[in-house]
Amino acid sequence: FLFLLKIFIYCAVSILIHVYFVDYRKCAARLFRMAAEQGQTNVVSTGVEEPLDLIRLSLDERIYVKMRNDREVRGRLHAFDQHLNMILSQVEETVTTVELDEENFEEMHKQTKRQIPMLFVRGDAIILVAPPLRHT
Repeated sequence: FLFLLKIFIYCAVSILIHVYFVDYRKCAARLFRMAAEQGQTNVVSTGVEEPLDLIRLSLDERIYVKMRNDREVRGRLHAFDQHLNMILSQVEETVTTVELDEENFEEMHKQTKRQIPMLFVRGDAIILVAPPLRHT
């Protein structure tokens, strides 16, 4: 069951990343092309040329980071590098553990939360980064 759940989550995340990033770039490119055809030269650039630019636009904003070993963190992004190592502040870490109930053999999901003032996140532990929602 957990294996199928992990496959489902992986597929869902892959689709979301594809829709969010690829369609966003296509839409931005289409808008720039239309503006150029109409002779408008004062179009503001979105600033997203590559995936790390999306992280750059999230500097000094609260982000969601899904990590290995069923860990999630939410915090304010202060810095990152090309390996996706990050410095976050005002962090809330959530650790999910799965325990097996010995009486009826059901899985019990337990979440433990803690607050961390400042945190260094190693990039190879990161699975997904979700920037804040931007309303246009």
